[in-house]
Amino acid sequence: MRLVFAGTPAVAVPALDAIAASGHELVAVVTRPDAPAGRGRGLVRSPAGAWADERGIEVLTPQRPREPEFLDRLRELAPDCVPVVAYGALVPPVALELPTHGWINLHFSLLPAWRGAAPVQHAVLHGDEVTGASVFQLEQGLDTGPVFGTLTDEIRPTDTSGDLLDRLAVSGAGLLVAVLDAIEAGTARAEPQPGDGISLAPKLTVVDGQVRWTDPAFAVDRRIRACTPAPGAWTTFRDDRVKLGPVRPATDGPDLKPGELLVERKQVLAGTATTPVVLGEVRAAGKKAMPATDWARGVRVQTGEQFT
Repeated sequence: MRLVFAGTPAVAVPALDAIAASGHELVAVVTRPDAPAGRGRGLVRSPAGAWADERGIEVLTPQRPREPEFLDRLRELAPDCVPVVAYGALVPPVALELPTHGWINLHFSLLPAWRGAAPVQHAVLHGDEVTGASVFQLEQGLDTGPVFGTLTDEIRPTDTSGDLLDRLAVSGAGLLVAVLDAIEAGTARAEPQPGDGISLAPKLTVVDGQVRWTDPAFAVDRRIRACTPAPGAWTTFRDDRVKLGPVRPATDGPDLKPGELLVERKQVLAGTATTPVVLGEVRAAGKKAMPATDWARGVRVQTGEQFT
């Protein structure tokens, strides 16, 4: 089939690789406009756009996909289908109707669970044991379209949202191409999503990344893993914000108040509502991330001091 791909972040690149290796013809990539990044705040191409640039494939960067110029170009390209992975903009009905087979979206959850922008983060945050990916027909509702196919993946006890998303991006790319193949062959069948089991996954914010030491250890662990790498987990120490990498719930340990720190020779413990957690990496403002023991020695944590 003749395809135009829509996607923006690095998680979309495995799908681009898979499509490029398939028998389908990729004629253009639609992505979000170049955005400021880095210390110089210069404009930077999205990972999906950069992938296309390297291969001489046309890149379309509408501010909104309802712009007449974009719609005209999409008509000229005449795609049979538009596969989508994390494009990041609402697609209007007029654009959805242009390709012969519409827009087909790869979403990183087992729909109807975790509809929205951050399905993987919410799966980790809420302690799901299994998640997966779904390929569905894009429509105006929020991830509500009929589903062509799914795959499952176990969430490991140490998975961060970044770890899990990287795995699903690769396995989901294969699923997406399989669905495109079935659409071309005329064998694809999309099933309506069930009316129960619906949950929403809005984007996690910096506020969501603040560690709540009054939570039990398992919840502290999940929040930090869910917010790694973005938006980043953090707490405060001596009124300054510090970022935290993944922790490990201690199997036993001293009775510490929520947030209270205990520096031992080979580890640093922080209290929760239940057992303590063993800190991993800590990054103070303006500093590089370092092992918690090195950080604690550097700031000379005193007995009774705590995160807040």
